[in-house]
Amino acid sequence: MPDRHRTLRTLGVCLTIGLAHAELIAVLSAVTGDEPRVMTVRSGDALPSGPFELGHRSLQAGLREWVGDQTGHPLGYLEQLYTFADRDRTHEDAEGRTISISYLGLVREQAAPGAGKPGWHGWYEYFPWEDHRGGRPEILAAITGRLQDWVAAETARREHRRRRVDFAFGLDGAAWNEDLGLQRYELMYEAGLVTEAGCPPAKSFGRSMFADHRRILATGIARLRAKIKYRPVVFELMPESFTLSQLQRTVEALAGLTLHKPNFRRLIDQQELIEETGEATSETGGRPAKLFRYRHAVLEERALSGSKLPLSRN
Repeated sequence: MPDRHRTLRTLGVCLTIGLAHAELIAVLSAVTGDEPRVMTVRSGDALPSGPFELGHRSLQAGLREWVGDQTGHPLGYLEQLYTFADRDRTHEDAEGRTISISYLGLVREQAAPGAGKPGWHGWYEYFPWEDHRGGRPEILAAITGRLQDWVAAETARREHRRRRVDFAFGLDGAAWNEDLGLQRYELMYEAGLVTEAGCPPAKSFGRSMFADHRRILATGIARLRAKIKYRPVVFELMPESFTLSQLQRTVEALAGLTLHKPNFRRLIDQQELIEETGEATSETGGRPAKLFRYRHAVLEERALSGSKLPLSRN
């Protein structure tokens, strides 16, 4: 009779606890052409993932191996994101459970020649309501209209639902908060507005993903949006030298917001995170713009005391 606490795989030993097995999954993000993008497999339908095997030296080592096999893309900065273990999260194998240990990775986009049909896709392909750089997206009117129907459908909890919707989506005097991307997706899931919750594709919003991979992506986006306010992780996405305009557009792409240029530059100066390279470039063929680089000498100091990039809106 097979051992219920360990299962052998053809290509190694997959760590299994009871009837649950551990999976590693990556939210690998880049900003290219002023657009935030995520590495996917299965032609955009899933995030790179694979089982944590006993032969892996560590969780990160296992993740790097699977991402390398599936995408061929090198990994740099990594941090653990969250562990997902809901009973119904995969909608597969009624007897088992998959525990996913997710990581957020920040890289500069490169071609991905791996075997898992890898490809880069824009964040806002999956979450079109999250990009407010051009103003409030039109799709939000349809989403909030359907959410209002959901609010009205539950008499006993109507007021509670209404407050949640108003807070998450910036309605009835509430401000739009870019950090609430995960809460917005969770509300839409609860209201049955996305394919992952059983909504017909013709009536759902945004591109769907396998199992709960879009939820995991939303978690990564929310983490990164919050983190750029108190840690200089955005520099993991920047080239070695860049203009202040390039830096601002990258932060705007991640936040999905247009920022106040003078305030942004003043606070960048106050943080003392960057220094001039002594060179300049003409981004649009006009007046040359100074090139800057991240001051690596402040890395340890900032890690201890905290530093941020400003999100001062227009």
